Amino acid sequence: MRLRTVLAVLTAAVALAACSDQKADETRAAAPQAAVSAASGPVNLPVAPDTAAIAPAVAAAALPIQSFDEAVLSAANKLLANAPPATTAQRLPLVIDPLIDGVTGAQTQASRSMGERLAALIREKHPQFEVLPFNATSVARSPMILLGTLTGVNPERKAEGRREAYRIWFTLADLKSGKIVSKGMAFSTTDGVDTTPTAYFRDNPVWAQDAATQGYLATCQGSKAGDAISPLYLEKLAAAAWLAEAIAAYDAGQYAQALRYYEGAAQLPAGQQLRTYAGLYLSHLKLGQPQAAMQAFGQMVDHGLDQKKLSVKFLFRPGSTAFMSDANAKLYPLWLTEVSRRSQARQACLQVTGHTSATGPEPVNERLSLLRAEFIKAEIKRREPSLAPRLIAAGAGSRETLIGNGQDNETDALDRRVEFVVLPC
Repeated sequence: MRLRTVLAVLTAAVALAACSDQKADETRAAAPQAAVSAASGPVNLPVAPDTAAIAPAVAAAALPIQSFDEAVLSAANKLLANAPPATTAQRLPLVIDPLIDGVTGAQTQASRSMGERLAALIREKHPQFEVLPFNATSVARSPMILLGTLTGVNPERKAEGRREAYRIWFTLADLKSGKIVSKGMAFSTTDGVDTTPTAYFRDNPVWAQDAATQGYLATCQGSKAGDAISPLYLEKLAAAAWLAEAIAAYDAGQYAQALRYYEGAAQLPAGQQLRTYAGLYLSHLKLGQPQAAMQAFGQMVDHGLDQKKLSVKFLFRPGSTAFMSDANAKLYPLWLTEVSRRSQARQACLQVTGHTSATGPEPVNERLSLLRAEFIKAEIKRREPSLAPRLIAAGAGSRETLIGNGQDNETDALDRRVEFVVLPC
């Protein structure tokens, strides 16, 4: 999508935002009905680049591992050293697209803290910028836009295996020119870094490769100064502004307001994405609307099956195939029913793959992950017996961790996921 077209979409989004704000004022006490259409066809997603693709390995290896505070400041100073200088002209508008984990796309307490520090530093030391909230109105002004990621890396500084440090990337882009302006990278220790997901990402029951996240990562991690902004990022930007406000409202416990923003995002072509469906599911659930919530959960399942892979956070007791007694456990039967029903409707052939965190001996992890996959497979067969010949189970152990910190808590729940992979029949 060309930048001119993107800006036209953003202008339309501003009009939609104004209309939505008026409606919100008139109906503050009641949540309107969701208007969500089914997910579209499959999207060919680019692979999220890692260190080898974003900077010479030697240069990355030469960077010291600092304390978290020092690393954030170091990366920020590198970024802002090459930012447009102060002039006597009007201040440059700048927005910060919420910073995310560099593999999963989740916002965490640490990534949120980095965004807040950046905003404070820019306001204090760089008066040429006017820091604006990340919303449709601000984005329609074609501002400078700041992105950032926090990624766990192993001793070789790759995002795989057991993570022992964090890589910080900051990227400044100019929507008017469509170009990357500057970059900043640093490495930090894991000490004192709180990677607990924020409320929306903690509560989200599913994960899949998402085009919006891939566009963000390609712009932030897979670029250098002077490159064009990822077209995939620009295409999803209008919806991203709506979703940022929706996630902030959900995290603040303002579920009716969050629902209105998610419904607004769903009206945009680029809003037909996993984050929207997950937000609709969670908001409806919090508002005591289970039927609407499960409709949105079904849209998440369809989206994942369209992408050929869907990860669900079924959490098991340590060393067991029995579910944990967490807040979502009572919903697991409903999730399994929806996965079974939607898979049967499209006559899908599925590989059910279990995963574990990076703790314990790997042979034990592999065996445990297979047993858990077999358990989920049996539950699906019980719900849809005709799926039986189209199901296989596999155990990945801890070979494909997304977080890799081995803490076995909320921070690495995705490492203990169950994946449904669509295979040729």
